Amino acid sequence: MSSSDSMSTFSSSESTESERSKDRRLGDEGTSSMVGTSGMPVEVVREVREDPPEELEESNWPAKGGYGWVADDVRDQSSLFRWSRLLNSWLNCTPIISKGVSRGIVSLERVNAIDRVCHGQEGATEMFFYMYMCHFSQLHVRLPLDDFTIGVLQALNVAPTQLHPNSWAYLQAFRIMCQSLYLEPTPYAFLYFYDTRPRRPVTWLSLISRPSISRLDAFSQSFKHFKDGYFKVVVKEGGKSHFLNANGSTKFPFSWTSNPSRYKDMGMEELSASDKEVVGILLKFVDKLPTKGLVRVYNSVHPIIDIEGHMAQSGKKNLTLFQSLRKEMAAKAKAAGKADVPNLQELVVEVHVHGGTKRKAELPPRPGKGKDVKKIRAALLGTASGTGSASGEKGPEVGLIELPEISVRKDISITLPDTVVNSIDNMDADHIVRTMVEFGSKALVLSRRFLYVIVCIGF
Repeated sequence: MSSSDSMSTFSSSESTESERSKDRRLGDEGTSSMVGTSGMPVEVVREVREDPPEELEESNWPAKGGYGWVADDVRDQSSLFRWSRLLNSWLNCTPIISKGVSRGIVSLERVNAIDRVCHGQEGATEMFFYMYMCHFSQLHVRLPLDDFTIGVLQALNVAPTQLHPNSWAYLQAFRIMCQSLYLEPTPYAFLYFYDTRPRRPVTWLSLISRPSISRLDAFSQSFKHFKDGYFKVVVKEGGKSHFLNANGSTKFPFSWTSNPSRYKDMGMEELSASDKEVVGILLKFVDKLPTKGLVRVYNSVHPIIDIEGHMAQSGKKNLTLFQSLRKEMAAKAKAAGKADVPNLQELVVEVHVHGGTKRKAELPPRPGKGKDVKKIRAALLGTASGTGSASGEKGPEVGLIELPEISVRKDISITLPDTVVNSIDNMDADHIVRTMVEFGSKALVLSRRFLYVIVCIGF
C-alpha cells in the first residue's frame, strides 16, 4: 500500500483496489520530493509496497461452485486478509491465543482471492475454520474455544463465522455474567433466553431475544463492517486435542452448514438440573443487564468492580442483588471445593498495548460492600484523583497499569471523544492501516516543524 494518500483525510475502504493498482504502476522503488510547509522545506518520502505476485495472480482464478444454497451477499464477499501484509500487520497487535496456551496449536493464515467465508474444506491438506477479525479485537474471543462456546456452536449447528457477531456478544456477556456469580455457563441455559429463525438461502444466524425472559439488553454496537475481515485458523498437530474429537471428527462445525438449528420458546422442562440453576438465578434480575458493558469487562483491569459499575447504571436493584448473589454463590462454591471457578479478580484475557507491554492488574480487595456507583468509582479512582471516597476515607491504592512513562506539558489536555472511539471501532483493517499512515505522516511533518522552531526561533 502506498503512503501517497498519507496527507489526505479519512478515506473509505472502497477505494483500496484503485489505489493498490496505482501503487503498482509506480514500481518497486520509493520516490521523494521537496515541498514547503510554512516556508520550511520538507522532504516527503513516498513508499511503494508491492504485493507478492502469487497473491495478485489469484484474482484470475475461477470462482468455486456448489454454494447456491448460500445467500449472495455471503458468497460475493471477499476478505481484506487475502493480502498477507494486512493479516501480519493486524496479528502483530491483536492477541488470539488464551493465556498459558501454546501459540503452536494453530496457524493463522490468509485466504486466497476466491475463498469465501462459507466455503468448506475442499482441497485443504489441513483442517481449518474461518474466524472474523472482530471476534478477537472487539469481542475478546480467544483460542482454543472453551467447552461452553463449543457447546453453543454444536447446539446451533453453525460454524463460528456463521453466527452473527451481535449474537457472539450475547454469548460473551452471558459467560462473564455466569463466571462473576460462580456459575458454570451451559449451552442450553444460554439458548433458553433466545429463539432462532434460520433463513433460506442461508445467511448469518442471529439469536432473537425472547421479550418476556431475556436478561441481556440489545447489543448497541452493530457490527456493520465485519464481513470482509475473515481469515483461516489452521489446526496444527499440537492443537488437535483442542479442536478435534478422539475419532478425528471436529468438536464443532468447521464450515458453514445448510441446516442451522431452529429454537422457539424452549421450556424449562427441556433443561437439565444445572441448566435450571443458571436460568433460575439470572431470572432473579429485574432490569436488563448491559451486554456491551459486560463484553468490555474482558478488557478490564479489575473485572468485578467494572461489572458492579455496569450493574449500578442499569439499576440499584440489580447491583444489590448481584452483590448478595455473588456472596451467596461464592460460599457455595467454596463449600463444594470448586477451586477452578474464576473469581474475576484479574484480567480475563491478555491485551496488547502500545510499546509491546501488557496490562497487568495488582489490585487489593475492595474494603466494604459499596452499594452505589460512587463507592465503586472511589475504589478505582480514589488515589488517582487525589480525592477521598464517598465516606471521606481515602480509596484503596490501585496497582498501576504497566505502561511506558509518558511526560506531557501540564498545559496540554489530551482527550479522545466517544465519536472518535466509536468510529475507530467500526473501521475495517485496511481503513485503519491507511489512517495510521496518514497521521504518522502528519506527525512527521509536525515534528520537523517543531525542530525548526526549536533550532531557528527558540522555544
